[in-house]
Amino acid sequence: MRRLSLWLRAHPWVGDSLLALVLFLFDLASKRGSQYDPVTETFVQVVSASDYILGSFLLVGPLVIRRKRPVLAAYVTLFGGIFVLVTHGPFAARMGAFALAIMLYTLLTHATRRVAAAYAAWLLLGTLLFSIAMAREYGLATAPFTVFFPVLIFAVFWMTGEFVGARRAYHAEVEQRLRMLEHERDQQAKIAVVEERNRIARELHDVVAHAVSVMIVQADGASYALKTSPETAGRALATISDTGRKALGELRRLVGVLRNDSEGNAEYAPQPDASALGELAEKMRQVGLPVRLTMTGDLSDLPTGVGLTVFRLVQEALTNTLKHAGPGASAQVVVTRAEDGVEVEIVDDGLGTANGSLVSGGNGLIGMRERVAVYHGTLEAGPRPGGGWRVRAVLPLSRESAT
Repeated sequence: MRRLSLWLRAHPWVGDSLLALVLFLFDLASKRGSQYDPVTETFVQVVSASDYILGSFLLVGPLVIRRKRPVLAAYVTLFGGIFVLVTHGPFAARMGAFALAIMLYTLLTHATRRVAAAYAAWLLLGTLLFSIAMAREYGLATAPFTVFFPVLIFAVFWMTGEFVGARRAYHAEVEQRLRMLEHERDQQAKIAVVEERNRIARELHDVVAHAVSVMIVQADGASYALKTSPETAGRALATISDTGRKALGELRRLVGVLRNDSEGNAEYAPQPDASALGELAEKMRQVGLPVRLTMTGDLSDLPTGVGLTVFRLVQEALTNTLKHAGPGASAQVVVTRAEDGVEVEIVDDGLGTANGSLVSGGNGLIGMRERVAVYHGTLEAGPRPGGGWRVRAVLPLSRESAT
């Protein structure tokens, strides 16, 4: 049973098809298409079989696609209800009408509350018309029942849809936050590794610079004393040899720390450029940020530094959007290559921040400006008038670098 339940969750259209089939069979089995004649004491068919089957199909058939196309399925079912009401008159009450309430639930869980409210208004109008038809046929005494029970059913399905929709939204937000925290944790780990390697690189620079300086001084002294004082020149050469060996040992030790042993003999990944923006956008989509990427012009022959700057700008801007835009935000990235430069624009529709100090702790925006300033470009970053955040950078290209 557990495997069957998991399989049905993975293939929800199967369950919807079975639900539609069950309602269709129950609807056909009902006797709402006939009217009792007290004179002959028999049931007289007042609705043709074709109209009855068509009405049942219009009511329950859209249940199969209610998850993929909820609005279309809901209004096809609503049309089926109107068709049944027009062709059947006061005999419109049937099992297939439950599909109307199911569609109301579907709109609340798979669409928006505004769409569901509009649909509920149509259902109430249809209920009122049905109540009027029943009152004209059987008297006003039936009006409370023909109004109360349908409205009660719609209310139950509405509350159920609100509850399920709220839980789904909560779980979706929790999952997005977990993905974002995992992504941020990985980023912090990478930053820590980079900072440690930078510290080791500074130590490496100090060791090598000191050793080379000593070797140069000793070599100069040995060249002057080579003819006048061979012993002094020999001692200088010995010092050069000893200093070189110590520096080489220290160099090997520090380089060994910088090397990632887990990678073994794996090739080092090249620096990213503008061609890697598609992969970056896909990674952002996987962690919960919808990204639409548009690239215009030939970006494959950009100078290495410019391509890397374009990639880092987009990466930093999308990371800020993921962290600060809030749930449900999306981003759009536009990269345009012209003859004299490259324009990069990243906009989002999230909540944003009131100022730039919250962007990556204040360092992300500074890093963007420094990268752009290296190529004498311009950077604009700030909230959009209609909401959200916008980052725009222009990197000029010299004719030599552009060709």
